[in-house]
This record gives sequence, structure tokens and C-alpha cells, in this order.
Amino acid sequence: MSTHIDFLDVSVFYGAHKALDEVTLSVERNEIFGIVGPANSGKTTLLKAINRTIDLVTGTKVVGEVSIDGQNVNSIKNVNSLRRRVGMVFPLPVGLPLSIYENVAYGPRRAGMHDPEKLDEIVERCLKQSVLWDEVKDRLDSLGTKLSGGQQQRLTLARALSLEPEILCLDEFSIAIDPVTTMKIENVLVELKKDMTIILVTNLIQQAHRISDHVMFLNDSQIVEMGDTQQMFSSPKQELTKKYLSGEMG
Repeated sequence: MSTHIDFLDVSVFYGAHKALDEVTLSVERNEIFGIVGPANSGKTTLLKAINRTIDLVTGTKVVGEVSIDGQNVNSIKNVNSLRRRVGMVFPLPVGLPLSIYENVAYGPRRAGMHDPEKLDEIVERCLKQSVLWDEVKDRLDSLGTKLSGGQQQRLTLARALSLEPEILCLDEFSIAIDPVTTMKIENVLVELKKDMTIILVTNLIQQAHRISDHVMFLNDSQIVEMGDTQQMFSSPKQELTKKYLSGEMG
């Protein structure tokens, strides 16, 4: 495998608050990289630094270098092209006030895809990958915002997949999704990593254990431990990691 994403001494400040503290890590191409840690440890900030949605937060300062395929993301002039390459799914669904179909077709249309048959294929593929197709295939013209919270979250995932990103960042995607559906999506993600690199922030420790290839434990804005998932879960090197993975620490 080759390195796809690099963080080199990255610190992020929201005003005077340091949300990430000198983080250095490498993510390999076509892997699922799991990130675990308590609330406010810097997990979401790390994701936002990859596709520069961090730029949208007023008063933010990023120090250090985040790179994709060796290119500093801050040197990329077309931020929209970067965000097409790096799909993002946040914990709370952000549905567009459009039909279910148009929620998924929106990105490809903006990218220049107008062939009706190809759009149909994209919409069906992405809704199947997000385990939503069977529930909505007979009402694709219905408003996406009328779906349940868990369905809207899966619609957000389908929209992120519609542009076939090379990197997919998932921030607690399963927070509003039932356990059975979550497991089905996990199976899809394992298949999808053949075509993309996936970074998975999760508050479900066993989810990281099940599907990630490498895992990182963030606490208080710093990396406590990082390594092969099975090795880290079976024999963590740091006592703090052991406490967190065993549930002694929240």
C-alpha cells in the first residue's frame, strides 16, 4: 500500500483554543482508518482539515501540513475540486430541500453530468450502497427532508458517494441509524475501500474494531496511540488506551 493522506505537526486553533495539538499521522490508500476518542478530543476537526471545511469556521488557524498524495491541501486553489475528491458525512444529516432523487443527483449534475440514464444509474447505485434503495425506490420524487432521521443520514451518505470520492470521511455516520442497518453499511464500506480511502470517526468502539485496518486514539487534542487495529485492541501500549477501549474511561 502507498500513503494517501499525511498530517505533519498539524495544530488547529479556534481562537485561543487548541483543538488539535501537533498531530502527525499517515493514512494508507484503500484502507479504513478508524479514529476513536472522547467528545471534544479533536476528531471532527481532523476530518475538516482534510477537505478544508475548516476554512468555513471563523477565527480558525491551521499550523503544519495536511497533504493528499504529497500535495499540501492548502496549495490547492480550487477548493470545490478538493471537496469533490474528499467526501464528508457529518453526525447530523444535512438534507437538501429537494426530492430524494435530486439529493443524490445534485452533485453529479453540478459536475456536468446530464445524461438521464447515467444519473438514474448513479442514484440507484448510491442509494443501494447507503442501504436506502429498498425503502425509497417507489418514492424517489418525495422530499428528502421528509425522511426519518436515520434515512436522511443514509441519504447524506448516498450524496457523498455520488461523486465517487477518492477519500470518504465519516463522522459518526451511524449515530441515528439502527444497529442492523449500521452493520449492513459497514459491510458496504469494507467493499468500498477497494475504490477509496475511508476515514471513520466513531463513538462505537466495536465498530472501529470490526472494520478498520488501523485505528488512532485521540484524547485532549493529541494522539495517545495509533497502530494496527487488531494489535491495538488486543494489547494496547498505553494505559490510557486500555482504559478507553475497555470502557473504563468515557
